[in-house]
Amino acid sequence: MVKDTPALSYCGQEVRKYDNDRFLTALFAPAGCREALFALYAFNVEVAKTREVVSEPLLGQIRLQWWRDAVAALYGEGAAPVHGVVQALQQAVAAHGLSRDAFDALIDARESDLDDEPPATLAALERYAAGTAVPLTRLALEALGVRDAAAQEAGRHAATGYALAGLLRAVPFHARQGRTLLPADRMEAHGAKAREVLDFKPTPALRPVVAEVAAAARTHLDQARAARRDVPRDALPALLPAVLASVHLGVLKREGNDVFAARLHMPNPFRHARLAWAAFRGRY
Repeated sequence: MVKDTPALSYCGQEVRKYDNDRFLTALFAPAGCREALFALYAFNVEVAKTREVVSEPLLGQIRLQWWRDAVAALYGEGAAPVHGVVQALQQAVAAHGLSRDAFDALIDARESDLDDEPPATLAALERYAAGTAVPLTRLALEALGVRDAAAQEAGRHAATGYALAGLLRAVPFHARQGRTLLPADRMEAHGAKAREVLDFKPTPALRPVVAEVAAAARTHLDQARAARRDVPRDALPALLPAVLASVHLGVLKREGNDVFAARLHMPNPFRHARLAWAAFRGRY
């Protein structure tokens, strides 16, 4: 059975606090890879929170550029800044030969968070989900020593499905920021209003919109699992978020696709057991 580390590193603490799903999945990685995963997931926390820690888009651009420069330093372009996550990433890059372009892609994808406009279509939302999650999963696979095409393809779908499920759970969080990421075309098709989302109103018209996004998430998860026989077992810790995506989507379905349901935002008591059982079986 996987046990928590008595004294977590700085990155481990950050991930446990701000990205608990991925923290739990990282505990199933070999000890020699775990700190690299913590570093990657802590980096993701840093770039993902850009919008919520700045007061205007220009400051967000400056913050993202700081991270671009920090990543460049990891690959020999200048001196790396003194920062707990950067220092941990430096060790991970050196130990595992992580791809720079994946870091850059992840930062670039977060620029769209500085824009208040919702995705125009469901396809656009899927592209956003992929852009903000797939590079991270690719880096996690590399940290685990897995670079084959089957794992990368499974990772692409697992990451997109997990991100879509997460975006549904984050609807109230985004509403507090004064925005919605639900696709505009599906909102219009079902007569749902963005203003009602921002006012935290779970109207009947909103539920079919949520159902369509959830269906897209399940399709990606199904596609990830369809390749399971070709994916090496070493890739499992990077793909385990798919298990938690299914848990979250199951709760959402039981709540009638109400993204404001309290149960959807509570820590699921079965997460640990579901992950342990999946890891034991080599499934995601």
